[in-house]
Amino acid sequence: MNTTGKVIRCRAAILWKPGTPLSIEEIEVAPPKVKEVRIKIVATGLCGTEMKMLANKIPHNNYPIILGHEGAGIVESVGEGVSTVKTGDKVITLFLPQCGECTSCVNPGGNFCIQFKQSETGLMSDGTSRFTCKGKPVYHFGNTSTFSEYTVIKEISVTKIDAVAPLEKVCLVSCGFSTGYGAAITTAKVTPRSTCAVFGLGGVGLSVIMGCKAAGAARIIGVDINKDKFEKAKEVGATECINPQDYKKPIQEVLFDMTGAGVEFCFEVIGNPETVVAALASCHESHGVCVIVGLLTAGVQLNISGRLFFSGRSLKGSVLGGWKSRQDVSKLVSDYMAKKFNLDPLITHTLNLDKINEAVELMKTGKCIRCVLLL
Repeated sequence: MNTTGKVIRCRAAILWKPGTPLSIEEIEVAPPKVKEVRIKIVATGLCGTEMKMLANKIPHNNYPIILGHEGAGIVESVGEGVSTVKTGDKVITLFLPQCGECTSCVNPGGNFCIQFKQSETGLMSDGTSRFTCKGKPVYHFGNTSTFSEYTVIKEISVTKIDAVAPLEKVCLVSCGFSTGYGAAITTAKVTPRSTCAVFGLGGVGLSVIMGCKAAGAARIIGVDINKDKFEKAKEVGATECINPQDYKKPIQEVLFDMTGAGVEFCFEVIGNPETVVAALASCHESHGVCVIVGLLTAGVQLNISGRLFFSGRSLKGSVLGGWKSRQDVSKLVSDYMAKKFNLDPLITHTLNLDKINEAVELMKTGKCIRCVLLL
């Protein structure tokens, strides 16, 4: 049945208001407009960002809303003026667009496209939503809204990938894997034979470890209060793991004792302001680099002694691992297909969309690294 130009009825997980479970509902998805793409989502990951949204730790005023931003699917139809993808193409959804025209996009070292800010409205470029449920408009999320069997996304937030790529695996390249792997490779530029520390051993933290290993780091220290995560961290490349609760000293002092001078590269992958300070203080005083990978709550202030910077330490932010989204994410999928890295250790659970609240509870237990939802 040809659905081009028609409204599609399908299922989606809707968050009606903060603090409530996600609700599986029948929605209507309008056809794509100019420079938009309608996608049949095949697989989507449950990311820590959604967990923070569900816990109301990220201020948001747009409800009801369809969350989800780590997705992969197949193009169902395209709007007027779309030239880079066509019906039937396998694609990755991108919460971070790449317009190719703003100052970030044209700068060789920049990737924070100005069009990202459009997502804060929860609406498409024309100021309307493509989703309705029970006669009411439903807001978009993160330029993507992948917790829906069909979604409409701007062309600048979609990239075509290898036609034989397994979508239930490479959906992680949409966010979690790229964010962590790139933080090491692209943002920090980890050097061979260096010493690294990674605070937070969830899916993104494990991806950081994989990036450090790929860059040739000699020593990679995983830091987490959940010892159950240590085995998996070592499987993907950590040389040792420590739990801050096992020590009476602050963790930065422990790391200094372990390394003799502090680590050369440190990554905070939790989004906790106190951990950011500890991670920075764990860096080598003259040339240590600390990268904030975890999402800090809006408005949070960092209480950092200026003395930490006097000797040469640096603190950097990173979004999507520093990759230019449309340009680089498809290349990462090709690298996966060439067996340059393995995504399997990151995926601990696979469930259908209607089990999404079960997936949320699994993430809360700390026993789930990444849960992939099949639609």
